[in-house]
Amino acid sequence: MTKYAAERPFADPESAARKLIELAQSIESVQDGRIHIEKLNAPFLYKLNATGAEFGAGIRYAVEHGWLDVHESGTYVRLLEGKDLLRE
Repeated sequence: MTKYAAERPFADPESAARKLIELAQSIESVQDGRIHIEKLNAPFLYKLNATGAEFGAGIRYAVEHGWLDVHESGTYVRLLEGKDLLRE
C-alpha cells in the first residue's frame, strides 16, 4: 500500500499542546508573565511546519487542561504554574 501523505506530528491536539508548552517555556516572558502569541505561533507554524488548525487545537487543548491561560484579546498567553506541565 502506498502512503500519499506523511504523518503530521501535531495532528493530535495533545501533541500540539505539549509542543506549544515546550516552546512557551523557552520564551522569556514580558510583564506579568505574558508571552505574546506571535512568539509561539511563528516557530510552531514556520519552523515546525504545523498548520493553523493544529496551532488552534493545541492552544485549546492546553487551555482546557489548565496549562495555558489565553487573554481574551488573543494577543498573549500565560503559562499556568504549580505543576510539571509536560509530565501529566
